[in-house]
Amino acid sequence: MSNYKTVFFTLGILQVILGLSMIAPILAQFFYNELDSGFISSGIVTVIFGVLFLLSNLDHDKKISLPQAFLLTALSWLSIAIFGSLPFVFSEINLSITDAFFESMSGITTTGSTIITNLNETPKSILLWRGMLQWLGGIGIIVMAITLMPLMNIGGMQLFIISTSDTPEKILPRSKEIALRLILVYSGLTFICAFFYKIFGMNFFDSIVHSMTTIATGGFSNYNESIGYFDNSLIELTSIIFIILGSIPFIAYIKYLNGDKKIFFNDTQIKTFFKIIIFSILLMYLYLLTQNQNISDIRSVAFNVISILTGTGYVTQNFSEWGQFPLIYFLILMFIGGCAGSTACGIKIFRVQILFQFITIQLKKIIYPRGIFKIKYENSNIDEKFLASIISFIFLYIVIFFLITALLSTSGLDLTTSISAAATSISNVGPGLGDIIGPNGNFSNLSDFSKWILSLAMILGRLELFAVLVLFIPSFWRKY
Repeated sequence: MSNYKTVFFTLGILQVILGLSMIAPILAQFFYNELDSGFISSGIVTVIFGVLFLLSNLDHDKKISLPQAFLLTALSWLSIAIFGSLPFVFSEINLSITDAFFESMSGITTTGSTIITNLNETPKSILLWRGMLQWLGGIGIIVMAITLMPLMNIGGMQLFIISTSDTPEKILPRSKEIALRLILVYSGLTFICAFFYKIFGMNFFDSIVHSMTTIATGGFSNYNESIGYFDNSLIELTSIIFIILGSIPFIAYIKYLNGDKKIFFNDTQIKTFFKIIIFSILLMYLYLLTQNQNISDIRSVAFNVISILTGTGYVTQNFSEWGQFPLIYFLILMFIGGCAGSTACGIKIFRVQILFQFITIQLKKIIYPRGIFKIKYENSNIDEKFLASIISFIFLYIVIFFLITALLSTSGLDLTTSISAAATSISNVGPGLGDIIGPNGNFSNLSDFSKWILSLAMILGRLELFAVLVLFIPSFWRKY
């Protein structure tokens, strides 16, 4: 394993950071008079393991190869989910190992599904930790999507490579500069979001936690009613704005700061993202009007449409009562997701755009057999190898979705619950559909088998499928 010292050294750094992050919940315990040994012991264990990884791999060569990048990506999320679950096990809520890992994985992958049945009475330190996990998962996926995934050639992410001269061996040093700037932007947006939440009616604690889960498009809330608990139009508007800001490519912020002031108006993904939002809100609102649903304004429609599309999972109403069409349409929105290089999940806008062009060209070829048609994205031609990467990703996404659905159905879940649980986990959305895991429910009543399956689906969806699955192919390791 000497060739992987850089991987384990980096894991050590992440674990030390995670352990030190538990100081914040400990301070919350002092402030709210909830002190117990849960976070203290969890922090000590996490830091010790992190230091051991650091000390045993000090002689690493500070370079990272392609297989190491894949291994680091998968192990990072897995290790944080494992050590992030310790506070749930050791705290007074006393979750089982399965439930603790599920909650932690849901947090770090910014999924937002929860097994905690009474959030309103949950200790403040646990609520803060849930928010911190999602915040860390959000910045983690942004950095990975912009620095690592383009060089991994995962599902078309190579389209967003920052420099064509970069090689896998160069990404670690270069990523430090990029990551720092992304963290500053990400932290700045979080602070501004918390500020507006506070002035519009949230208390200090709620504004901090909800700002972290909003910008991470994670959706963990401090209340069973989610954002609907506040019943405040200004809070919902703030949430909508910062959910959208978290769902557009963060590299666009860097370009804007570098002088490209029109990037938000010229970027193809961003423009399509807003078109989908506007179309979906109008479609859903008109449908509910024709069905005489009790929708007094467009506010609740806009909020829930944006929340589901971006994979945030906040809710203000029980949309399961809106009828069958909204449920089917929300299922479609779960799959689409937000933009690549953002905190949002799903298939991603750019893949949907390219797939649409591909289908359109196939239809044109039937009409004009001798015609020559090119697929373009941002004025660049898309070659067949790149197109194959996109199509194979979408195909695998659908296959895994059906496989997860089938596995969940074997545990006795009804079809609606199985389908929506599979969709919400692989798309990292949060709430599902139906009475059990819908907006008014949670995942606590699912079997342990179902929770482990869904935990696996969360990390697969968050890491773009291939980053995990390729590790199980022997030929990949032989090649490198």
